[in-house]
Amino acid sequence: MDVFDRYAPFIQDFIYRSGWQSLRGVQNAAGDTIFGTQENVLLTASTASGKTEAAFFPILTLLDEEPSRTVGVLYIAPLKALINDQFGRLEELCEEAGIKVTKWHGDASQTSKRRLMKKPSGILQITPESLESLMINKHMEIPSLFGDLRFIVIDEIHSLLRADRGGQTFCLIERLCALAGCSPRRIGLSATIGKPEEAGRFLAAGSGRGTVIPKFEGGKEVWRLSMEHFYNSAPQAGENRPDDSLPQTPVPEEPTDTAPEAADPGVGYIFEHTRGKKCLIFTNSREECEAVCQNLRQYCELRHEPDRFLIHHGNLSASYRESAEEEMKDDDALISVCATATLELGIDIGRLERAFQIDAPFTVSGFLQRMGRTGRRGDPSEMWFVMREDHPEARAMLPALIPWYLIQGIALIQLYIEERFVEPPRTDRLPFSLLYHQTMSTLASCGEMTPRELASRVLPLSYFHRITQDDFRLLLRHLLEIDHVNKTENDGLILGIAGERIVNNYKFYAVFQENIEYAVHAGSEELGTIVKPPPVGDKIAIAGRVWVVEEVDHKRRQVYCALVKGNIPAYFGDVAGDIHTRILQRMYGVLKEDRNYPYLMRHAVSRLRDARQTFAKSGMETHSLIHLGGKMWALFPWLGSYAFLALERFLKIRCAKKLGLKGLTASRPYYMQFTMQVSEEDFRRILREEAEAGVDPMELLYPKENPIFEKYDAYVPEELVRKGFALGVLDTEEMVEWISHV
Repeated sequence: MDVFDRYAPFIQDFIYRSGWQSLRGVQNAAGDTIFGTQENVLLTASTASGKTEAAFFPILTLLDEEPSRTVGVLYIAPLKALINDQFGRLEELCEEAGIKVTKWHGDASQTSKRRLMKKPSGILQITPESLESLMINKHMEIPSLFGDLRFIVIDEIHSLLRADRGGQTFCLIERLCALAGCSPRRIGLSATIGKPEEAGRFLAAGSGRGTVIPKFEGGKEVWRLSMEHFYNSAPQAGENRPDDSLPQTPVPEEPTDTAPEAADPGVGYIFEHTRGKKCLIFTNSREECEAVCQNLRQYCELRHEPDRFLIHHGNLSASYRESAEEEMKDDDALISVCATATLELGIDIGRLERAFQIDAPFTVSGFLQRMGRTGRRGDPSEMWFVMREDHPEARAMLPALIPWYLIQGIALIQLYIEERFVEPPRTDRLPFSLLYHQTMSTLASCGEMTPRELASRVLPLSYFHRITQDDFRLLLRHLLEIDHVNKTENDGLILGIAGERIVNNYKFYAVFQENIEYAVHAGSEELGTIVKPPPVGDKIAIAGRVWVVEEVDHKRRQVYCALVKGNIPAYFGDVAGDIHTRILQRMYGVLKEDRNYPYLMRHAVSRLRDARQTFAKSGMETHSLIHLGGKMWALFPWLGSYAFLALERFLKIRCAKKLGLKGLTASRPYYMQFTMQVSEEDFRRILREEAEAGVDPMELLYPKENPIFEKYDAYVPEELVRKGFALGVLDTEEMVEWISHV
């Protein structure tokens, strides 16, 4: 098929106006599949490859040829910022054809929402949380809004494949289609999909269609990568010995770190290499994002330079986030933004010259997404890793001598270069927290229902395929006991008073964990939110600056403050990382192999050499259990987060007595330290004997433990929480496999 000729005239005009010489591979392949089949489609192509246009050109052509009587396309994205960005692009594309585009999220205009409700048509852009709200609060309007829905486009679908938020999204899609009586095709878009066939099955679940994953020539990826290591104080790795043995690694620029004396050398390095450029500086937490931005702004002050740093993360107010996004779109603005994952996904923020990553991300997917923020408009993608650590103390034991972030960063890069590995979907969980949420949402939407009716709406949802009728019965009985659900005279079920309090709060729409947050104000300006506000007179860090607290209103959860100078840590709540076993295995390989990586810079080369010497001398290459002296041991299992957690519990619960094991502490998922009374040989024998006797995951729970893991676990029967954690979180299968080879 000549895809261009098949496009609607207004699409062809848009392509001419944009000066395109030809369609890209992804656009030809998507056009063939969307025009030529009735199946779902999963489009996987590198960032900035034109996936959005690849999907929407044929979709809009079909919508133009046969206009929908209701909303024709539902576009679901994980971030408001991504919706805002795509809104402008889609609106320009659709204007000539008269196809309406409406964005629907917490910051979107009420006027445009009301207009859509009166006359549903065109494209509706929405987040999973706003779709949840729509299903609850506009339940009766769902058929008139979506009765003739043709397509559901799920952008950045990889971000929805490994947690409850993705489960919520697909539950909502199935519920919406059942209620509206429509059968739309699903189009998934992503630059970073591991095991596309598994992702395709996930995308199609409950749709009654298969998924086509078009194959096409994507072109050669060109990267500019560098990775440098810094101790947080002098001397740096390699500075206390002759330099002539160190390989001289070609890098985009020779480092010229002349940041103020006594400054953080890693952040000083970033300060120097962002000057006169437009960059993104990624951190793995909001706390670190604030700290880095504060430091960089202080360097500007010390140098009497204009402030050239902005900040962007999920706890900042919409105005702060959006102003940073707008400034980044200006190609002439030589500014840099300190950011978390909020700028990791799909947003077009103009021509970025370089991205920095402080320490290693948790996932290959995260690395690729962040790398893909740069390199648009014909330039290669460019990322500079900055790995930081404190000098080990004089008597530090073995595990502290390994630079874990440096090794993890190398492993992430090598896994993708060598194997094109990206984390696969997680489809084997027991999502009881989400089961509670969707049960309450269904009752809030539909009103009184019999237990059988409720079960028939919730249990068949594809994401709950591992949940039994007995599990659901147990949940309903518990909800009746805690007054989240009440029984009527007709034996129907309705929300109870306690349940209404949960559902009627806007925070119910989200299934990801949230801390109790306080809104922070400076005069009339809202800065964002924090958790655990300090007393009046103390200081807080937010929006890349330091503020003194003038008033705290605990009842209304408001903090009022004024700008001051200084430097303090921020706190927004805990963030856990989920690291795949393949990453840990490749980290072992990095330490074992004797090869250089072309992207490592001077200090990183030297620090890696030190780590490899430690690895070889300690016996870690051939032994996972290392004797640290006396009765102290360190265990390096090279297992991902969930298998590591299972092993930790297996040692404490099943093996501790026979091993004489005490004082186990873990730095997940890298190593465990403990004392024990037996030899290394006995350790291996006891582990194998215990594993061969069989491992019931339920045994790996502590007595009376109620492992609250997900947002709504607190409202789920303890029996189900325990079952969900043991059978859906702990990876005992991988752990047993490891023990068999230990």
